[in-house]
Amino acid sequence: MISRYKYNGQRKFARPLIAGLSEHLHTAILESGEAKPDILIPSPMFPARRRKRGFNQARDIAESLGKALSIPVDTGVVRRVHKVQAQRGLSREARLANLRGVFKVCAAVPERVAIVDDVVTTGATVRVLASALREAGAKEIQIWALARTPG
Repeated sequence: MISRYKYNGQRKFARPLIAGLSEHLHTAILESGEAKPDILIPSPMFPARRRKRGFNQARDIAESLGKALSIPVDTGVVRRVHKVQAQRGLSREARLANLRGVFKVCAAVPERVAIVDDVVTTGATVRVLASALREAGAKEIQIWALARTPG
């Protein structure tokens, strides 16, 4: 479902996944009593890749979750500053090397943020992005994704 959404632009396949994640997060936030993130930050996509794909799936997911959970989405906090090789098929070490220096924090970062992405495979992307956000002042960083690959 995620592949058809991500690579073929068939957004209907993401709707039930996003609805399920939204319901899960709503329940988890209520039951934990913890504060919601101050903002949702979709994993940034390099502009050329976004133009080729036609959309940024992480942004779509973040906007749906933000609306459902009443959390603002900020797409301008972080941006990708250069194009990288596609992560698909790379080892964890290769992914980390591929992402070195790719994210730039461009605005103030609140204390509590949630990074939103479609799939977490090795965690390399969210690890590098979280590191940049932590250096910019984030104290609590959550990772919200539709799927986590086994491994």
